[in-house]
Amino acid sequence: MDNVRELMHQRAALISQARALVEMAESANRNFNADEEKQYADLVAQADALNTRIDRQKSLASLTGSESRPDPVIGMGAKDVQRYSFVRAIRAAAENNWRGAELEREASEATAQALGMSPRSFFVPADVVAGRALQRVLTPYGWQYQPRADMNKGTATAGGNLIATDLLSSSFIELLRNRMLVQRAGATILSDLVGDVAIPAQTGSATAYWVAEKGDVTSESSATIGQVTMRPKTVGAYTDISRKLLKQSSLDVEMFVRNDLAAVLALALDLAALHGSGASNQPTGIAATNGIGLVYAGGVSGSTDNPNGAAPTWADIINLETEVSIDNADVGMLAYMTNARVRGKLKQTAKYAGTDSVTVWGDGANPLNGYMAHVSNQVSRALTKGTSTDLSAIFFGNWADLLIGMWGALDILVDTITLSKAGGVRVIGLNDCDIAVRHAESFAACLDAVTA
Repeated sequence: MDNVRELMHQRAALISQARALVEMAESANRNFNADEEKQYADLVAQADALNTRIDRQKSLASLTGSESRPDPVIGMGAKDVQRYSFVRAIRAAAENNWRGAELEREASEATAQALGMSPRSFFVPADVVAGRALQRVLTPYGWQYQPRADMNKGTATAGGNLIATDLLSSSFIELLRNRMLVQRAGATILSDLVGDVAIPAQTGSATAYWVAEKGDVTSESSATIGQVTMRPKTVGAYTDISRKLLKQSSLDVEMFVRNDLAAVLALALDLAALHGSGASNQPTGIAATNGIGLVYAGGVSGSTDNPNGAAPTWADIINLETEVSIDNADVGMLAYMTNARVRGKLKQTAKYAGTDSVTVWGDGANPLNGYMAHVSNQVSRALTKGTSTDLSAIFFGNWADLLIGMWGALDILVDTITLSKAGGVRVIGLNDCDIAVRHAESFAACLDAVTA
């Protein structure tokens, strides 16, 4: 089924790109322009072309039975999901007394058995972090978790009460993804991973030769195949809970615990996707990926290396696009990403000399060189070069080629020692993930933009 999963990830990326085009037009309350209409049609055609291959692989797989993979979904019902309490599980783990928290303990044990792993204190099933009674199903977007049939929004006792409950209206995974700007830009999320991942990639092609009549090709050549690998790396966040707060069992306390962990983990993943060093247990982000295009700020041709950086210009923006285009990688979810300082600078920078009214950063949904431009202060403004220590980054590329892999379930460690004098506990959330770039040529970066 691995081939089916890869094909479906490809199709999911195409559908995601098409959906982004639709949402962009809808948000502006307008129809597609000619370029968008063509791009949308191409994306739909490519997605349709994958259907036959996917159906064929699924038919073959069905002859040998369903795949057996560890799965953090344990099949909790809607009522059990609603009853599950983070605070109750934390309190039970802290006191090493699970009386009254039998549901939470059973859920952790079932998740551990399904994953073949032991938790540090307890596991939170995917059913709970998604806030729904789930089943794992094959959808047009690949393997996903969906509500089980026993959930019914229109019937209170069959799920309507769950949907209306603030406690579970937001889930850990949903909060994590929604706060990640790189995913909004089109990054591909690979969830439910088990073991290391290796994605085949063609790194070279055969060579053609002109030959005389009845002559032979003078030398052998063939395509070369490489791999994009992903291995789980652990990202952790913690929140401290006082003794009195822990004794409260309210919706507000539940949401505090969930949201605090979610926010910190989301920011860590987002930052790693852009600037992860690949060292000190970090994933390798775009900026540190070998082979991406590099553009130096202030260079007319994009090749002039200013020793201390320079103010970004219209030429730099064009050169970022060119770096991706010359490698035939200007397809998919193309967009710029930078921080608020660069945006402010480009709004005050004329495109051409003597045209102060036409600035590099324009208006509308595609304000930068005709492309969407995402702004996040996760994009560094503290890069160093020469004597400068406050340089900013500008990225351009096909964000669908940024892969974020997620392994297993949320692992909670309850630390009763650190805050023992005050009677509090430290709750540590740990998640296994990794980041990779499918094609380095899909991205270009300017890492020395002066904004002061």
